[in-house]
Amino acid sequence: MRPEQADGPCVAVVVPAKLNLFLSVRGRRPDAFHELVTVLQTVSLYDRLRVGLIGPPGQGHHPAARRRMRVRLSHNGGPAVPSADANLAVRAARALGHATKVIDLAVVDERAVTLANPEVDAAATPVTVMNLDKGIPVAGGMAGGSADAAAALVSLNELWGCALSRDDLRRLAAVLGSDVPFCVVGGTALATGRGTALAQVLCRGTFHWVVCQAREPLETAAVYRAWDRHCRPSEVEPDAVLQALRGRDAEALGAALHNDLEEAAFSLRPELEDAKKALIDAGALGAVLSGSGPTLLALCESEQAAAAVGTRVRGRFAKTVVAHSPAGGPEFRPC
Repeated sequence: MRPEQADGPCVAVVVPAKLNLFLSVRGRRPDAFHELVTVLQTVSLYDRLRVGLIGPPGQGHHPAARRRMRVRLSHNGGPAVPSADANLAVRAARALGHATKVIDLAVVDERAVTLANPEVDAAATPVTVMNLDKGIPVAGGMAGGSADAAAALVSLNELWGCALSRDDLRRLAAVLGSDVPFCVVGGTALATGRGTALAQVLCRGTFHWVVCQAREPLETAAVYRAWDRHCRPSEVEPDAVLQALRGRDAEALGAALHNDLEEAAFSLRPELEDAKKALIDAGALGAVLSGSGPTLLALCESEQAAAAVGTRVRGRFAKTVVAHSPAGGPEFRPC
């Protein structure tokens, strides 16, 4: 899908997944979210979003014509990726259009369209086409949907000429989901509240991981419901994780990895607890559930050690991938 195959501008963004090095659940909030303290870091698994304009000849790309913009999303993520307004990337498009008045209403057209196959009636209103290439596990606790929303905000801000800063986009992202503001900026951060209050964290080192994808997804809401039933608020602090990041100390970081949601997730999927133990037995410095799971992350002393651990446990998982962190934030790429 080359950009010259569209009849208007094209913007491409790659956005990394996130991992939770530390996650403490302080309790349930009055707004039905949970009060969290978490250390977030991006990791080198990526989704790629390409957005472009297709429109009536001679006028489809004029700003005035975009007031009746339609938005179409295509992806390669299979049936587990939400469609239409259930998809965070589409909701991000709507939110950006509404907030900036560039587009009064982004109407979702569910016909699959790609920049290479613009089957659009020449007399129709202009269309923003969003083509999503998934590399982040779906429903894996690695903020794939939030990353896609961040990619949509960054790419459409450029495509539509909204001229918002990353800080502006981060504030807009907070209305879309708890992980979306972090995915807009990336890197390493301490998040509090429901996860949207961010403070950047110093990380001097590069860390090597085996990302272990489970065979079946695990619904975030189900994990939090299980936490509400079986768990109690925690007062564990992230100091040891923060110190290890500053000191480039992979061994100390492995010992400090922590996630309060593991108890709830393991109650729903006991095999994940066995798999975590297997990662330690295979030589990992530490292992932790990513967010609400079911992806498990194993920290290793080097890329070579991570590859060896991944080989030893491969039969337990749908897929194992060697990755590194931190991995920055959303970045523009050639279309």
